[in-house]
This record gives sequence, C-alpha cells and structure tokens, in this order.
Amino acid sequence: MQRTQNPSELSSIARQVRRHILTMITAAKSGHPGGSLSAVELLVTLYWDVLRHDPAQPKWPERDRFILSKGHAAPVLYSVMAECGYTPVEALNTLRKLGSIYQGHPDVRYIPALEASTGSLGEGLSLALGMGLAAKLDKSPSRAYVVLGDGEIQEGQIWEAAMFGSFHKVDNVCAIVDNNGIQLDGFVKDILDLSPLAEKWRAFGWHTLEIDGHDIPAIQKAFAEAAETKGKPTCIVAHTIKGKGVSFMENNPKWHGVAPKTEELELALKELA
Repeated sequence: MQRTQNPSELSSIARQVRRHILTMITAAKSGHPGGSLSAVELLVTLYWDVLRHDPAQPKWPERDRFILSKGHAAPVLYSVMAECGYTPVEALNTLRKLGSIYQGHPDVRYIPALEASTGSLGEGLSLALGMGLAAKLDKSPSRAYVVLGDGEIQEGQIWEAAMFGSFHKVDNVCAIVDNNGIQLDGFVKDILDLSPLAEKWRAFGWHTLEIDGHDIPAIQKAFAEAAETKGKPTCIVAHTIKGKGVSFMENNPKWHGVAPKTEELELALKELA
C-alpha cells in the first residue's frame, strides 16, 4: 500500500471502499450498508495516514491497534484491509458465505491480522483500553483506536470502560464514535437519546472533540490532537451520515441492515463513479 496524507487521494480511496461495500453486500444478499458507509472516511484516514502498521508484518509488535467495536459494519473494515493488502480484494464478494474469510462479523480465526473478533456490542472499548494499558506497561509506542457505534454506546459496559480509561490515564487510546444518529430500530434520539454526548465523555474524564466525520482534514487534525494529548484518553465524536455517498440510503433507517438489490446497486455505483 502507498500511504498518503493528501485529502484528495484519501477521498478517492474512500469512493473505492464505498463501491466495495455495496458490491459485497449485494452479492451476499445480507449485511449492514448504512453503518459501513458512514465510517468510511474514518477508517480510510486511519489506515492510510494515521496508524503505524505494515501489511507485510501484520503482527509487528509496535504496530498501532485498531478495533471495530461495531462489528456488524465489517464490510468497511474488510474493504479497507483488502485495499491495504492484508486480504484478497477478489474474495470480497464471498462475504457471509460458508468458509469465507469475510464472515458477517470480524473473526480473528479467519483473518489473523485482526486484533480481535468483534461484534458483541459494547466490548470494543474495553478491548482497546486493555491493549493500550498493556502497551504502557511494555513501554511500547503503540496506540489503540476503536470505532464505536452511537447505538452501541447505550451499553453499560462502554461507560464502565470509560471510567477505567480516565482513572488509569490511558492516554494512548482514542475512541471514535460513529455518530450517525440511527440504530437497528430507528433514530437513536427516539430510542435512547445520547445527548449531550460530548459532554458525557468529558464528564467521564476524556479529552473530547467533535468533528464532521466525513471531513478528512478535520479527521486528520483530530487524530493529531489525540496523539498529542497526555494524561487522559481521547474520544472523537464524529458526526456522520448513515448511508453516506448514496442518496437514497442517506439518513434512512431502512438501510441499517438491508442489502441493495441489483438495480439499486447499479444506481448507487453510478453515484460513486
């Protein structure tokens, strides 16, 4: 892979990742397009610009760790890992098929380059904090990054972990909330409102930033600030659009967990050309 800090180049990679997401979910006839599409710029910026990692040495001891806590958005992670060279691009359309490495949720038994199997919601922040604390004990430069869903952080374990992270000053951990406003059953504000979200994280002792989660320069700036922050972990509340990039999917709860039909895929790919 060729690393880049250029926002235009990162945007081009993001378009390709979105095409992969839609194509693989359509081929599977099941999956979660909305929350995969909302996290694209976050993961692309991490993997091509921010993370210290090497696809040729996936278990390099001093690598940064990445956890996709909202594991149902696996298509975005699979697409990014394939484009980076960790896994085969040509096999993406085997998503959710028997024997495929691309299971419905990330599974380290099938993709050893993953840091953990995820998808049981609420657990990813604890995993990242454990990895961050272990790196501190080992005096390693490794950082841990974890993407959380906004519906996911209704889980109590998230807030237990948040208390732990600030109390133990695990400042090499960065949590990113994909705040797209929609969960399985509808809009987050109608099911269990999280507001005021940034203030909650600050009250739990986290250095907290709010950004447009599709604005690549803003994402880059936020990750740089997180790396410079000492004495407390960082939470980036990334305001995103569920289904971003496809007009008929954007901000529509239907597309949380419904695969496009072939004709819908064709329309979507035209928008992403």
